Amino acid sequence: MPRKLIDYAIVTLKGMAMGAADVVPGVSGGTIAFISGIYEELITSINNIHPSLLPLWKKEGFNAFWKSLNGNFLLALFLGIFISVLSLAKFLSWLLENEPILLWSFFFGLVLASILLVGKEITKWNAGTVIILMVGAAVAYFITTLPPNENVDSFPYLFLSGALAVCAMILPGISGAFILVLLGSYKTILDAVHERNVLMVGTVAIGAIFGLLSFARLLKWMFKNYHNITLALLTGFILGSLSKIWPWKKVLETKVFDDKVIPIKELNVSPLNFEGDPQLFAAIGLGVAGFSLIFILERLAAKK
Repeated sequence: MPRKLIDYAIVTLKGMAMGAADVVPGVSGGTIAFISGIYEELITSINNIHPSLLPLWKKEGFNAFWKSLNGNFLLALFLGIFISVLSLAKFLSWLLENEPILLWSFFFGLVLASILLVGKEITKWNAGTVIILMVGAAVAYFITTLPPNENVDSFPYLFLSGALAVCAMILPGISGAFILVLLGSYKTILDAVHERNVLMVGTVAIGAIFGLLSFARLLKWMFKNYHNITLALLTGFILGSLSKIWPWKKVLETKVFDDKVIPIKELNVSPLNFEGDPQLFAAIGLGVAGFSLIFILERLAAKK
């Protein structure tokens, strides 16, 4: 059934949620795509970006090219991401700096519910799916505990950083911004953007395009041939990321990136042992709100 204008408006809103999530270190836009039910369509649409589309445009016209690309969907989605980066991202950054416990509590509830929602899509549970889920959780948890590298600015490394970061952005549970911090490329790329270093930014962008197109093909193949195993792996990634977004943390080590102090080594603590106001009741309320929101959205989607 063809989408109507209101459907594309909803896709734009989902894109805004993805863009806002990617701003928060530790939360992946891929998780939001999965929660909102557009993940597989996103992967398929990215796979549609292929050199063969150009002859199609020449032979059958722009409409055939745009339809084969699923252009309306991609345009609506990336418009939402762009709007979010320009607007909501600033608000979320303010919350991250001034009300981190409340923000993390909402995301913790949201991501926790998404584990149940995505896991429910696995139609056949067996020893293999359980093992893959545990492997995915272990890998994601291990990544969140890695110490960041020092600042690196070689062009091959920046190309690799762009490729790996964009792969992380479309993987549920793993934050692309956090991967850049781990690789030691975060400040280099940030400085390159501010200084309008076209060569460096272009290198990262080419790496990101390469990573996006190649990794999307791998994910599409996995969904087609090993659907349950792939869902189990992605559910594991989301599960393993919960440690990163636990609301109550003790900062052990920080670094300064672009005049901003960013914690790079933290310890999860009980709210009862938190140094400062744990905001316990508000945090629980927002956690429950985030958890409930996922199932409310699922119920509305099911009715539709």
